[in-house]
Amino acid sequence: MTNSDTTVGKTDSETIRVLKNRRSIRKYADTPVSDAQVEAILSAAMRAPTSSNLHAYSVIVVRDPETKVQLAVPCGNQKHINDCPVFLAFCADLTRIEAAFQRYGHNLDDNNLEMGLVASIDASLVGMSAYVAADSLGIQGVMIGAIRNKPEVIADILGLPKHVYAVFGMCLGYPAEAPKQKPRMPVPGIVHREKYDATAALQSIDPYNAELKDHYVSVGKETSDDSWTNEVVAKFSTRPRDGLRAALKARGFDFT
Repeated sequence: MTNSDTTVGKTDSETIRVLKNRRSIRKYADTPVSDAQVEAILSAAMRAPTSSNLHAYSVIVVRDPETKVQLAVPCGNQKHINDCPVFLAFCADLTRIEAAFQRYGHNLDDNNLEMGLVASIDASLVGMSAYVAADSLGIQGVMIGAIRNKPEVIADILGLPKHVYAVFGMCLGYPAEAPKQKPRMPVPGIVHREKYDATAALQSIDPYNAELKDHYVSVGKETSDDSWTNEVVAKFSTRPRDGLRAALKARGFDFT
């Protein structure tokens, strides 16, 4: 039997188990995360796809306690940013592309939506790859989207030049807790076959409302019967981060 014969029809692997067991960790043990481990995680993550080989991202590794305290404030004072051994900021970065342009008499002053999307997607791909790599070593954490609350404040703290912005952050450390996994929407509402099925997409909402309510009740969190839809409306109907587009445009990213 060849190696290929043994893999035909497999539906389980270490990587699949790591992904299926993923949960957000906000409390960390005193066990240190070494520089060598961070380097191994990020060197593996850098094999993530990058559009047109642009490498339109950078990662800032933050260990200094004072810097983490400063970062936590514009991120809503999330305590786990202070407490985690390592904080990573995944940034969309057009500086090297700008340097390439300048060599041939061009610049990024009139870049369009595509450049901002490419850089943001690049940063997201390498960030998720870093999380999976870290999790495979037993190092876990939580993503910090609130790093986009005040892009200019974050840029000042991290010394980001124009054409760089922090897309999201990531707290990493060895977990001191094992929180219950939050359920995900039913697969039939998310995964479509051949063509988009709008009926299936919408039919997944009410069952997920009920499942998420049960989860929140089980962990002692107050919620409503329409748990998911209520959260979505409460958080996003009032145009969160309404100044984000203008702030990013000032940093050289045109999302109009």
